[in-house]
Amino acid sequence: MSKVLCTICARGGSKGVKNKNVKEINGKPLIAYTIEQAKASQLFDHIVISTDSDDIANIAKEYGAEVFFKRSTEMASDTAGKLDVIKDTFVRSEEHYKKQYDYLIDLDATAPLRVVEDITKSFEQFLANDNDNLITAMPGRRSPYFNLVEVNEEGRVYLSKEFDNSIVRRQDAPKSYDMNASIYIWKRDAILNIKSLFMEKTGLYVMPEERSIDIDTPLDYEFVEFLMRKNNA
Repeated sequence: MSKVLCTICARGGSKGVKNKNVKEINGKPLIAYTIEQAKASQLFDHIVISTDSDDIANIAKEYGAEVFFKRSTEMASDTAGKLDVIKDTFVRSEEHYKKQYDYLIDLDATAPLRVVEDITKSFEQFLANDNDNLITAMPGRRSPYFNLVEVNEEGRVYLSKEFDNSIVRRQDAPKSYDMNASIYIWKRDAILNIKSLFMEKTGLYVMPEERSIDIDTPLDYEFVEFLMRKNNA
């Protein structure tokens, strides 16, 4: 039977929404939703939190996650890369539990609108396609071929991606997707040797827009809370 580790990385120094990982939303701390989804999936040997915050650690334990280390100052800085933090948590977990995991699934606490089926179905797809890693995304609302632009140093505005033929409707542009920072999956060798999120056999699991909001701003927070209340009603 495969050994699967779940990591949830949540630092205390969030800036867009202060203390967002433990901020109450629709009656529960934000991080609680992701922990409960991970438990309900029944996929994981352990659900491990990486955090530098005692408040996050205490709330995570209350909801059934495991916190056996405190994230280093270096790993909790504004410049620390997410992939480095996830890899660090994976390595620490193998050492702590004295076992090798076959797979790692990282769930972002700031994407609470995912459902348990998103976790299980994305893992099923990952296994069926023999991916090295997998990311989740929603269909792009805007297209780099049609209405996403850049500005160069001279101030010239141009489309982010040029296409051979002129595109007059967004629907005619090649399909593009917005990463939603919800679920990341890796094989063991892939996470231990990772240099980039995009690998030779990176898979994509597409989620609907209404389950793909990542809370970065106060407006995101209000919108997610609105959707939660609507869904509960």
